[in-house]
Amino acid sequence: MSTHADAHDHHHEPGLQHQFENMKQQEESVSIGMWMFLVQEIMFFGGLFTAYMVFRWRYPMAFAEGSNHLDAFWGGLNTVVLIVSSLTMALAVYYAQKGIRNMQVIMIVLTMFFGTVFLGVKAIEYTDKYNNGLIPVAGWNKKSTGAEVAEKAQAFAFPWEVKTEAAAAKDGEKKTYVNPRGDFQWNYGHELVKQAETAGYLTADEKIHYYSNGQIDPFKFQEKVRMFYFIYFVMTGLHALHMVVGLLLMAWLLWKAWIGTFTALYYSPVEMSGLYWHFVDIVWIFLFPLLYLLGRHFIH
Repeated sequence: MSTHADAHDHHHEPGLQHQFENMKQQEESVSIGMWMFLVQEIMFFGGLFTAYMVFRWRYPMAFAEGSNHLDAFWGGLNTVVLIVSSLTMALAVYYAQKGIRNMQVIMIVLTMFFGTVFLGVKAIEYTDKYNNGLIPVAGWNKKSTGAEVAEKAQAFAFPWEVKTEAAAAKDGEKKTYVNPRGDFQWNYGHELVKQAETAGYLTADEKIHYYSNGQIDPFKFQEKVRMFYFIYFVMTGLHALHMVVGLLLMAWLLWKAWIGTFTALYYSPVEMSGLYWHFVDIVWIFLFPLLYLLGRHFIH
């Protein structure tokens, strides 16, 4: 039979919610709940990774072209940023366990800073895709007749630069951006397909997807590259959404840490939030090589 003193101590256990008998039961319940959530998140992203693998298997050269056009520098920078953010998040958990309030606050702020840098880099990448007609939804790209670009280039270019640009256009390099309706367009050629055919490793099945009347069909090839960008935006967009949720979670943790909520006796919210943050980081560790690096060796 519990005494009044027991009830008083039970009530004053730090962070204990009324539906739990003690802190151990509460921590076990919270941990099981978080791991169940992460398992369903793994299944969710697992479906997307499966779709990626299926389509990459069917259209390897088109996916390699799209992948080669992504900027590996920005992808690599974001990878480093997230790895460092995982370190600061782990340190936030460590200092919460030690009950060191000031260091908790500093580490959470640093984690939020790195998360914000990650989203800023994604904004730079998405803006580049918008400006070059690589968003795979019709009408969502920058609209341009090309005339204003040509006029500006002519106005500020030396005569030999104009000649060089004209020669590059004849050689099949990137054309002037002309997109009056804001549609998806691929202006970067299909060099990898030609290399694959010359080297003899372009399969007959894949050739059907790219060729018409014995020649590469630019529209058919563009549609396969478009599939890559669909998958790219869905996967990186959903990952960025998870990062935004993580930042909102960090903002809540920052406030709670600031008022001294987390101590050596009560730190499970920081620990569970850390699990979520590490999961988001791990997803990117897989996204980076799959989207940015696979097929890059073809350009050499």
